[in-house]
Amino acid sequence: MIQDIRPDRLDNAYTPRSPGAQDRILVFDGEGRLYVRTGEGGILFATPGEMGTDGAVYLFSVNETGYFLLPENPGIILEGFGYLSIRQLRDLGGGTELFAAFTAWHLWRWYTDNRFCGRCGKRTEVHPTERALQCTCGNVVYPRINPAVIVGVIRGDCLLITRYRTGYAHNALVAGFTEIGETLEETVQREVMEETGVRVRRIRYYKSQPWGMAQDLLMGFYCEAEEGSVIRMDPKELKDARWVRREEIELQPNALSLTNEMMKRFRDGEISGSGD
Repeated sequence: MIQDIRPDRLDNAYTPRSPGAQDRILVFDGEGRLYVRTGEGGILFATPGEMGTDGAVYLFSVNETGYFLLPENPGIILEGFGYLSIRQLRDLGGGTELFAAFTAWHLWRWYTDNRFCGRCGKRTEVHPTERALQCTCGNVVYPRINPAVIVGVIRGDCLLITRYRTGYAHNALVAGFTEIGETLEETVQREVMEETGVRVRRIRYYKSQPWGMAQDLLMGFYCEAEEGSVIRMDPKELKDARWVRREEIELQPNALSLTNEMMKRFRDGEISGSGD
């Protein structure tokens, strides 16, 4: 999955410091596209010497390399560089730099959405000692993480495969965000019912994944369809929902997502309805 970058190691502790010569500078445009160079070497970010460091905010480190955000786009043009969306970068493949791009996008979105205080409307400033934005009125804002579920619904030797009405075009599983006052298990039941009309039981946790694309933390669950459940697809959310036998499951084009891993494990017989 996208976060599996071993032997590289992410250090997301906030350490206010200035960029060094070997660090990386990340710049986004107004549409959230990242300024990068791509090629056989994968994704390359600008260096402090190329982009400058005025106003740079420390994001995180991978091994000994620090990644910094320039909140204001300096408008510098570098040869071979261009703006690509997170979805476009995702289609290029995986690797440490793609994970860094996803994580940086999550933080850029948070910084951008909280430039002004939601309590008094004044401009916020970067907190001097922790990952937060602060206002003179005393309001302190921390990064937001949205809990969400991915659900593998099993019926015998079949898995419930869906396709979204808009956006991602490949096979997927039922997914949705947790609502206020709701447990994760209740989210699983509600989302499966709302999207497909199927009632489920024997809900069991599988694995989680940070997914900066939607600023969320995905939590994967397997469960079983209740006997007699019939698919009644919500056409506003999905364009397809059907039971697919193991050997007929078509995986996503890359192995970045928790969704793809869950489909693959079921397809390969590593997961069954018995609770394995």
